Amino acid sequence: MSLAPWPTDHWPEGVPREISGFEKPLFSLLDEAARRAPDKIYTIFNDGTRTFSRVRDTANRVANFLLSRGLTKGDRVAIFLPNIPQYPEIYFGILKMGGVCVTCNPLYTASELNHQLKDAGARAMFCMDHSKFYPTTVEAAAGTDVETVVVCNIKSYLPALKGFIGGLLGKIPKADSHQPGHLFFDDVVAAAAVQAPVVDIDPVKDLAVVIYTGGTTGVPKGAALTHANFVFNVMALHAWMRVPQETGGTAETLRTDGFHCFLGVLPWYHSFGMTIVMLWACHTANRLVCIPDPRGGNPPFTEVLKAVQKYRTTILAGVPTIYAAFANHPLLDRFDLTSIMGCGSGGAPLPVEVAKKIEEKTGGIIFECYGLSETAPLATGNPSNRETRKFGSVGFPVSNTDVKILHVDNGEQLPRGEDGEIAISGPRVMAGYWQKPAENDKAFRLIEGRRYFLSGDIGHIDADGYLVITDRKKDLILVGGFNCYPREVEEVLYAHPKVALAAVVGVPDAHSGEAVKAFVQLVPGETATAEEIIAFCRQRLAGYKTPRSVEFRDSLPTSVVGKVLRRVLAFQNLAPRSKQHFLYFLPLPQGQGSLRPTFFFGGGGASSNASSSPNGLRPETASGDFKVS
Repeated sequence: MSLAPWPTDHWPEGVPREISGFEKPLFSLLDEAARRAPDKIYTIFNDGTRTFSRVRDTANRVANFLLSRGLTKGDRVAIFLPNIPQYPEIYFGILKMGGVCVTCNPLYTASELNHQLKDAGARAMFCMDHSKFYPTTVEAAAGTDVETVVVCNIKSYLPALKGFIGGLLGKIPKADSHQPGHLFFDDVVAAAAVQAPVVDIDPVKDLAVVIYTGGTTGVPKGAALTHANFVFNVMALHAWMRVPQETGGTAETLRTDGFHCFLGVLPWYHSFGMTIVMLWACHTANRLVCIPDPRGGNPPFTEVLKAVQKYRTTILAGVPTIYAAFANHPLLDRFDLTSIMGCGSGGAPLPVEVAKKIEEKTGGIIFECYGLSETAPLATGNPSNRETRKFGSVGFPVSNTDVKILHVDNGEQLPRGEDGEIAISGPRVMAGYWQKPAENDKAFRLIEGRRYFLSGDIGHIDADGYLVITDRKKDLILVGGFNCYPREVEEVLYAHPKVALAAVVGVPDAHSGEAVKAFVQLVPGETATAEEIIAFCRQRLAGYKTPRSVEFRDSLPTSVVGKVLRRVLAFQNLAPRSKQHFLYFLPLPQGQGSLRPTFFFGGGGASSNASSSPNGLRPETASGDFKVS
């Protein structure tokens, strides 16, 4: 069933309404790049490089290693890593043996990670050799189906001299000790066969990745995505973004085979960084700079600016908090960022003044998009030109994609200009939530013969055909662009022996847009301090989910059936609920963890997890929705 032209006079020139050829295995992107440009560089990490042919060969070895451990097609394998160069090798290796990648936020606590490993039924796991991440792995794997743990050290991925000196000075991250039976990445790769195994993949039906998200309900669950979901998304993105690639040139799709350099500042465990950065760089056989810790340097983000200048980065995808950090960086004028040609933004509305400053400094174009982990993630995008993009909107549905606005109560389709729930259809939409049939019944609707995903976001289509996000259907909290679901925090609060009732809401915060605030009613006769409650939560939650403040009350407002009324508490705190009122900044490090970018291009959000992180590796990013969570 063909799609009608989208009702607008501003559809980007040259972009097809429909594309084809995406029904192929996801790992074919790497194989094709390695055949076409074997000696071109794929990953760059602290000046150490890996070519496409070498990444392909290592991925083949990873696949053969997993098969030798008894894993078979359909088995889930967890990747608990920041943006280090082993990531794409492991990711494609899992796919090449027919496995399913379970991407894990490297800032998760052991209890959060344990839940994800159990729910996914992961049989193997790749983690980092690091004083924080490795112990978390050991604790989280207990009581799960994980039988094989592979530890990745970055030393062999550095230039020889840097690796030698770093090892000599103790600068290379390393765990204090290792568990018997755990294996090392370099060893298993060296011992495995280089010939790619033969695996039969049905791209439309077979799963490639499970990405955990809060979905529209806030209950963590896995968005199960197929090979074709991702291949289509990369191809649609490539067709959509058209920018001039030389002075005075006309807009065109990105040039391939080493012409461009992508900045890997968004976490690859999340669909935003995974698709828009790691996979798109592979599809176009272009370079990818690995940034495990975006906040590195003094002041923070200095190392990222250095990387842009040093490697002449041309393509940048980020959330508004990252662009704000760039635009307001005290040393910004010391760096040459004019290599940047195109920037995609998502996760929250992008302040116009920030966009203007970035474009003035770089000369490139910046535009907003929207999507979710459940849509792999890109679903809509502004045209990538200054003439027809519209700030405050998230553009039009990209190729092969349809969007409808439905009444939040009765599901009827609404006319232009009226707010309702955003429903998305197309080959980008996930197969469903992992082993959650009841959730799937709620998440999908058949309309005019097409399957639509109910996003949980509220918006409308304006008079010119642009999609505008206006609100969030659920009570999620956006911390620095990452989605925090109140229910998850409240469950931790209820585990405290002194807490009788608890509720969590988002309150305005100068650094992160919103911060988590807890309201607590204590068990009669008990006393507690805010510091005590926060410390309890910090041990059990990622940094961005931990309450910044606690207010004790004699009683909390409840409904007639005894449900604590969060919205009443939010109103009493005068916390703005419209995302249009939020100004996002990356949260500062706190305790064990800290930030994590959320990823969703452009507007409100209904799901997921995103993160960026460490290298020395200090974790600094959060989990959220692509929406670019």
